[in-house]
Amino acid sequence: MNPPAPRREASRLSEITPYQWRSGIAAWLGWLFDGLELHIYTLVATPFVIQLLATSIADPAVKEKTAYIQAAFLIGWAVGGAFFGRLGDLIGRSRALALTVLTYAVCTGLCAASQTWWQLMIFRFVAALGIGGEWAVGASLLTETWPRAWRPWLAAVLQCGVNLGILFAASVVGLNSLLPHPVPIRYVFLLGVLPALLVFWIRRQVPEPEAWRQAEKTVGRDKPGVRELFRGPIARTTWVTMLVCALSLSAWWLFVFWNPQHLRRLLDGSGLPPAQVTRMVSAAFFTTIAVSIAGNFAAGALAKWIGNRRAIIWMFVGLFGGMAGAFIVPRGFDSLAWFWLPLTGFFSGVFGLFTTYMPPLFPTLLRTTGAGFCYNIGRLAAAVASVVFGWLAPVGDFRMALLASSLLALAAAGASWWLPEGESADSCAPGTADEEDA
Repeated sequence: MNPPAPRREASRLSEITPYQWRSGIAAWLGWLFDGLELHIYTLVATPFVIQLLATSIADPAVKEKTAYIQAAFLIGWAVGGAFFGRLGDLIGRSRALALTVLTYAVCTGLCAASQTWWQLMIFRFVAALGIGGEWAVGASLLTETWPRAWRPWLAAVLQCGVNLGILFAASVVGLNSLLPHPVPIRYVFLLGVLPALLVFWIRRQVPEPEAWRQAEKTVGRDKPGVRELFRGPIARTTWVTMLVCALSLSAWWLFVFWNPQHLRRLLDGSGLPPAQVTRMVSAAFFTTIAVSIAGNFAAGALAKWIGNRRAIIWMFVGLFGGMAGAFIVPRGFDSLAWFWLPLTGFFSGVFGLFTTYMPPLFPTLLRTTGAGFCYNIGRLAAAVASVVFGWLAPVGDFRMALLASSLLALAAAGASWWLPEGESADSCAPGTADEEDA
């Protein structure tokens, strides 16, 4: 099955081809399950590690081991993004997408079988290989099949897939805590097996994009290597994008992972039963991510108005303001959960813009390689930051460290000033106005 090449750019949904719909649905579902897989551990990290260590929350080893597991996940995310990103340029977007989904589905399910903290760390690392790879491959698939003018809205819709997956994970954890006899925490990971069913549909219904097929046919065996990212005019784009990703993802992942632990600490002395504490933390997390859906579309509207680069800068400034406001003074659970954290979540919509902005910065046969490499260097930086945070943050008080991490968002806003505004020379996807002129 070969994808059709539209003669002109679609201006209405009724003009979107069945192939474009299938590629969009495949990428969106991949991101939906990404969100589910990403945050299952975040929500149950502390109680599950306590269970594996047979200890209590007051034990410093809990904080240390959860940090190691999260760091291993982020390292796997980075390695997988680079590996599958390269694979997406070599064997095609659809094939690579199917492999990423299968990897993270199987290995997230295996987390349920963990008997020690280091087994959980290994399973999370391998699952992260697939989760990391799906970002660059899915984003490139969309940018090569959907009209360019739709990209800011596509970015918002795709990021909403991640948000909805996160909300699904939060709902499952929260509802489980309401049951008279809650299901053991480890079995929550079995939800991660569901995406494996998506693989068969992708391979049958989603052919390779025409842009990739034509580029591969043009170069034959002489495909560009990774070193090309650091040569010529592409080198500047690679270095700046890599820096922005490293700063921003470190800030966001420190917030996402350690903020729930901070909320649990605030509730520790309240005398509430553990199940209720879990429900309250899950509700706060749910609210933050739900508000971030509005942030995705706000970021898309801002990009349509002032351009991608300026929108990214202002959204990072807002992210810094939300994080700094949350932790600059001691705040109670209600103030954080129902105002400051959702405000921070709103400005996290900036990451949705990366989805359709970043891949077209690179030539077609370096597209998933470049986007995957730059984004995943950011994940490596976030992994290092998570471990350093775990070492330096005082047991029982994460506020000052979380406040310090907000400065990374401000630095990301400054670095974004040097990002390019446009696309690479051969970035035109099939069906765009540029192709029609050609």
